[in-house]
Amino acid sequence: MTDGIYSIIFHVAEALELPVVILALLALAAVLVETGMFIVELVKRRRRTFTALARSGASAREAVDAGRTTEASALLQTVAWSSAVGAAFSVIVKEVGKTGADTRIAKELADFDFSRQGRLSRTRLLVRVGPALGLMGTLIPLAPALDGLARGDVDALTENLRLAFSITVLGILIGVLALGLSLVRERLYGQDFSDLEYIAAVLTDDGTGASAVNPVPTKPTPAATLRDPAPLTPKADLPPLTETTS
Repeated sequence: MTDGIYSIIFHVAEALELPVVILALLALAAVLVETGMFIVELVKRRRRTFTALARSGASAREAVDAGRTTEASALLQTVAWSSAVGAAFSVIVKEVGKTGADTRIAKELADFDFSRQGRLSRTRLLVRVGPALGLMGTLIPLAPALDGLARGDVDALTENLRLAFSITVLGILIGVLALGLSLVRERLYGQDFSDLEYIAAVLTDDGTGASAVNPVPTKPTPAATLRDPAPLTPKADLPPLTETTS
């Protein structure tokens, strides 16, 4: 009975060899696609500056106060470094000024954070799946490799060991790339969330945030002109003193 159980385990392991190799190749393709998308994200964000964000936020606040919501949304799209941020900007502008706007804006920010975590979960999954597939792809070919060694079949031993070591390297590569993408993307998406919070605060405050960026110019106060002292009026001629004799 024990031999039968062992035989089942061996057959299952052998049957998993091809699926593991296919899954490892699919994981490699997925991480390469994510790498390409990450490069595009970096190119879009290279123009990001807080000065541009602050100016667009102040201009959008002025447009919202004037009732030009479409213009305000268009102004914020110029500093939206991703489609998700642009969509969130549009929702925030639409809700500003309505009853219960703070609650709906807070819900939009929470939804953005939830979608950000979902976006990061793909590469986080590859961080764990890659090495796991590499380990499985390493151990599965070892059984036929050892069997070939026992039979003196050097070709079978070499072929299985090459497959085992290749899958190991592939799994480690997938894990390293996915880990790097996850770490950098977490910082980038955190910055996006911070930008959304800043714009939401600028559009819903009492106007001090926008005025601090675009202060209303004030005319310089003219310096007070020095007045010439009033001319001294000549003293009236006093009558000549007369000597009195006793």
